[in-house]
Amino acid sequence: MVQFSRVWSHCSVFTALRLQRSWLNFIQGSLRCSSTKAAPRFTRMEYQDAVCTLNTLQTNASVLEQVRRERGPPQHQLQAMKGFLQRAGLTVEELDHLNIIHVTGTKGKGSTCAFTEQILRSYGFRTGFYSSPHLVQVRERIRINGQPISKELFTKYFWQVYGRLDETKDCHGGLMPAYFRFLTILAFHIFLQEKVDLAVIEVGIGGAYDCTNIIRRPWVCGISSLGIDHTSILGDTIEKIAWQKGGIFKPGVPAFTVKQPEGPLTVLQQRAEEMGCSLSVCPDLSEYPVDEGILRLGLAGQHQCSNATLALQLSHSWLQRRCLPDKHLPSAAVFSGVIQAKAFKPSPVIVKGLADTVWPGRTQTLRRGHLTYYLDGAHTTGSMLACARWFNEAAAQRESMAGGPVVRVLLFNATGERDCAAMLKLLVPYHFDFAVFCPNITETIATCNADQQNFNVSVENMLTRCLDNQQSWRLLTGQGEKPGAELLISGTLPRVAERRNDTLVFPCILSALQWITQGRDSVLADPGKRVIPVKPSVAAKASALRDATEIHVLIAGSLHLVGGALKHLDPVFSS
Repeated sequence: MVQFSRVWSHCSVFTALRLQRSWLNFIQGSLRCSSTKAAPRFTRMEYQDAVCTLNTLQTNASVLEQVRRERGPPQHQLQAMKGFLQRAGLTVEELDHLNIIHVTGTKGKGSTCAFTEQILRSYGFRTGFYSSPHLVQVRERIRINGQPISKELFTKYFWQVYGRLDETKDCHGGLMPAYFRFLTILAFHIFLQEKVDLAVIEVGIGGAYDCTNIIRRPWVCGISSLGIDHTSILGDTIEKIAWQKGGIFKPGVPAFTVKQPEGPLTVLQQRAEEMGCSLSVCPDLSEYPVDEGILRLGLAGQHQCSNATLALQLSHSWLQRRCLPDKHLPSAAVFSGVIQAKAFKPSPVIVKGLADTVWPGRTQTLRRGHLTYYLDGAHTTGSMLACARWFNEAAAQRESMAGGPVVRVLLFNATGERDCAAMLKLLVPYHFDFAVFCPNITETIATCNADQQNFNVSVENMLTRCLDNQQSWRLLTGQGEKPGAELLISGTLPRVAERRNDTLVFPCILSALQWITQGRDSVLADPGKRVIPVKPSVAAKASALRDATEIHVLIAGSLHLVGGALKHLDPVFSS
């Protein structure tokens, strides 16, 4: 672990980051000390007021660690959720009317939900979609007909729910729901108020004790690919994680999963038997008969085939159970072992739905002149392997037509307990000329909007992680530790003779992107965009970027990193 004495020895590098930390602490303290109880009485509260108030429900990093150590039995979390739901003026009985599709998994659950929602919206249904995390603005988590709820509606419904909870907190020990719980309640409230025909609900973490599991009667449940993630919460083996994920099964509700390793599939089978529901394994996407060619997917990458077949089965099952109640359908109430789901011929509407699916930040390509950004929120070893293969295949196609030198750049960050070294090891074979690391901080000034404030992780932790990642990359690429090799942006690193595998650390996402693109991105070069200066030694490192015919940038390791990048790269996300 990099020691803080090493980090803070580079004062010139961290001046801006100290300001950022001080600003975050000031904003956090101000929000917590201010009275939010009166806020719902104001009829002209703005969207940013709502988001700032929402952020007070985040847990400070030091407090969060204490909560983790003292956490009670996990089953109590659902009981607490039920209490918050009632205080907000909702009941579990009302949720029964939302016609819910409930989806969990380790990898691909968000993409599965996106495919499913798009298919059913293509049939003309009014859809609700709840997912996490958001990329740029928190309202992305709650979608109506595929679009993030408007700022006006978010603000309106936020104060309705927050006001009810705030008014009743004194009778409940001053308790307010935590950030994700609140947003889950808000999503249910919005979907009921907006009278959606169905709601696609993505689980937050796990399943059994996730607050979305307050749902009693979904129409169908799905489990995407399983892997190792969130081990401190879900367990340190894939079988333990499978047990948690299988917790969303409900009596008499059909459940589908993709092909899984034998161990976790056995656990899912046991959970389905205990619950009394059917469990079906989806066929390969290639098995679905089509009139010509193959099914085209709106999301790139071979791994999306698994998510697409799960979405096909979920949407097909929902349509059968919801729209054909008088026809004889196989009973889902009786467990009879793991069933092989049948491939059916997709209707033209389904085919179009798969092709039209858009899910930003997941295997997304953004081209701008001679720059190509490849963005994927992969943050587990399994998803990172799929991401790397997708990137290499897509980049190789463009490189073959470049007609000149091409530079590959990795922009990486990861958070939490994830094994960064293991993820980085998977990326080494793909020949990056530069590996660039930065924290999930959009800018080192106090103009970042409230949607991207995160009090759950300290700035010191983020900085240390970046330095650790830089050192891991050096070791993985055979560079080892060089004298004085800390942060290139501080000007202390000598130029490496071999250009390939140079590493840099920047204090924020904007400074990293500006260095990588060297003024070649018209959006980043906009006169209204603040230019973050770098030392001459850092600028010298970029000669290969300035001379390149094309630059290919893979941005991965964290959806928060991808979201911060999109905030700067895509004008759609800055509005």
